[in-house]
Amino acid sequence: MDETGDTPRRTLRRPVPERWVQYYLGNGASLAWLLLVNAAAFLLGVSFYVHSEPSLSEVSSLLYPLFGDSPTALALATLSFATLLPHLGERVTDAPSNRVLAVVHTLAFVWLVKYGVWTAVALNLRPDLYVGFTPELLWDYWGIMLTHLFFLVEAVAVPYYGKTTRGALGLALVLALVNDVYDYGFGFYPPLKYEAGPLLAGITVTLTLLTVALAAWMFDRHGAESTREDAAAAAERQ
Repeated sequence: MDETGDTPRRTLRRPVPERWVQYYLGNGASLAWLLLVNAAAFLLGVSFYVHSEPSLSEVSSLLYPLFGDSPTALALATLSFATLLPHLGERVTDAPSNRVLAVVHTLAFVWLVKYGVWTAVALNLRPDLYVGFTPELLWDYWGIMLTHLFFLVEAVAVPYYGKTTRGALGLALVLALVNDVYDYGFGFYPPLKYEAGPLLAGITVTLTLLTVALAAWMFDRHGAESTREDAAAAAERQ
């Protein structure tokens, strides 16, 4: 590592400089702004679902997280980032880990990646309905695409401080598949300007599998470091 604590060689698992993650998530001002932006985006997403067809008024409040897919991703991301608040000023990569936090971080990553990519796919399956140069269409396509691109940017940061477990990955897979069944089995997929058919449903299930697999690859495992340390200590005693 260099004098800033940055890893000299970036990898696909850690594609951005660690100092950038430290700057945005490790000091109070930038982290507070990120949480505020996420909160505003969450409220904007809720407003969209309130005025959509079907709307939140037609759904049981217990099912809001399944219906409001993008707001759910933002809520999970905000909760994940908020776990860093007690550790401001410390190295983000040294954030404590436990099994509950592993679930939070894993779910945040999976939902951010899945619905960041899903939105781009869904809009581009019918570009004739979304691409245009009127103010409404500029927002409906480019505005939504840009905002959901930030889902992916946020997702990349989570494995720098979060860890996962086999249980967290399994839970994320089950919940995401339940979400897919609810969306396409009962017709509560995110509101679109066209009817979602088998193609989009199949793409969504595939995204579920791929995003959980990506999480398994990008995250370090909770407890793995201490296990290696215990094994090394045992070897030294022999």
